[in-house]
Amino acid sequence: VQLQASGGGLVQPGGSLRLSCAASGFAFSRFSLGWVRQAPGKEIEWVSAIKAADGTTYYADSVKGRFTISRDNAKNTLYLQMSGLKPSDTARYYCTTYDRGPYHDVDSYNRRGQGTLVTVSS
Repeated sequence: VQLQASGGGLVQPGGSLRLSCAASGFAFSRFSLGWVRQAPGKEIEWVSAIKAADGTTYYADSVKGRFTISRDNAKNTLYLQMSGLKPSDTARYYCTTYDRGPYHDVDSYNRRGQGTLVTVSS
């Protein structure tokens, strides 16, 4: 299983970024997926999820209305479109596969790539 996140970088407050996660080694379309993030010195935080069955999406309150999760099953790729970025969004972002349990719980996810770093600063 490989989950290769990309698209991070340095962006000014209010800016936008689109993260991508190229997946391989498993039946991508059959898995619900998510994004989690970890800010320096802080615990991992769940950000968003998208169900395999019907594409239903879920968001943490901290990103709702600013972030959009999507997937392209033909390309085995997961996306996170981020806009209205804030310094508090600075973190390493990881794509992850859902296992079981509440979608908003980081412990419900079981596989994670190396992540991509997002820095929001002026």
